[in-house]
Amino acid sequence: MKDRGRSFLSTTRRVILGAGLLNGLAGAGAALAAIGAGGSAMGALVAGVLAAALGTFALSFLVRRLDEVPAVAPETRAHDSAASEDPISAFLEAAPVGLFLLGRNGRVLLASREARSILPRLRIGTHYSHVFRTPEFVQAVAASLEDNVARHLTFASSPGRERVYSAQLAPFPQAAALDQARLIVRVEDRTEIRNMERLRTDFVANASHELRTPLASILGYLETLQHHARDDAEARERFLAAMTREALRMQRLIQDLMSLSRIELHQHVRPMEPCSLDELAAEAASALRPLAEAEGVELDVDLPGARIVPGDRDLLCQVFSNLVENAIRYSGAGARVCVRQAPASPAHPNRVGIVVEDTGPGIPREHLSRLTERFYRVSTTQSRNKGGTGLGLAIVKHILNRHEGRLEITSTVGKGSQFTIWLPGGTAVDTRNDAAGVTETS
Repeated sequence: MKDRGRSFLSTTRRVILGAGLLNGLAGAGAALAAIGAGGSAMGALVAGVLAAALGTFALSFLVRRLDEVPAVAPETRAHDSAASEDPISAFLEAAPVGLFLLGRNGRVLLASREARSILPRLRIGTHYSHVFRTPEFVQAVAASLEDNVARHLTFASSPGRERVYSAQLAPFPQAAALDQARLIVRVEDRTEIRNMERLRTDFVANASHELRTPLASILGYLETLQHHARDDAEARERFLAAMTREALRMQRLIQDLMSLSRIELHQHVRPMEPCSLDELAAEAASALRPLAEAEGVELDVDLPGARIVPGDRDLLCQVFSNLVENAIRYSGAGARVCVRQAPASPAHPNRVGIVVEDTGPGIPREHLSRLTERFYRVSTTQSRNKGGTGLGLAIVKHILNRHEGRLEITSTVGKGSQFTIWLPGGTAVDTRNDAAGVTETS
């Protein structure tokens, strides 16, 4: 395109210089003609030469100015010309929102790139009833085309698919360039916003319930101690122990909520501190060895390597603590919990993994996809009896998201469960003979 632009300028320069030369010759000819007619030879000759010189100078100046103009490709000139001739089309095409224009016959005349990305079935010439087949949208557009009245509606694209859209319909002002246009439609995919609103509502309701239950228990015990059990030493000790248990439960819940808040505050900032993945997992598991002994669970740690990954040491330690503690608490006496390296997987290329597996009762398949939801429990009663808040796996998921990691959960009822974390990167160093990598069993 640049070569063609230069060729165009070169040709233009030659034409202008040729015109200057012809202008000079014409001036000289005029001078000679004046001499032949008996006029003042000197005056005519001077006049002709001056005319030729001035014309040539003016044309040469134009050529120099033309050299300073950048070459413009024909395609660019054609695009700019089309855009200037039809500014409405250019505006709709580049608009950063989902806009499309309907004609009097209900067919799409123009559409923005954003609208085509939101609505894959949107095509020029498509009838509006094929863009969305939902009755609410079809009826609203038909009514606006008929009565020329603006409307706004929110609707689902199809039952069960959980895609929610909002549409604003407005009459299109008459324009000579688009005399067939009748209605402009703005569409926005509000599915993510609606899901966030639902999650926020559920979170507030669940958090209120989780705090209300232990608080109600504490108030009940206090009332009993103030009246019926005021002078009963045995009942007082029993109620004080129960109140302490409920207060600790509230404390754990508030701590987990604060942890989630801190993690979400920096959700999009990936930690880059070099961390020894195997060392962190071994330390977290070793710190929970007393709990395993108290629960009658065998805890094995088999992490002979020293793989280095970028991350936040404290957050990754919290991931392993939550996973190992859950495995110990919910496996039951006599079960075995093992923390080991995950073998390389083609499903997780360029990632390293740690597996926390147990031989507990397992988790039914229908619960697996919801385990990382806030306050979701397979068994509410068992979770509360074990001191759980329903936020442990949600915290794990958010920490791994911040590290661009993944959590993989598999379980078989009656055989046990596997929780595998995958983190990107990792430099493997074999330290099987080092003291820190000795396999531990209890």
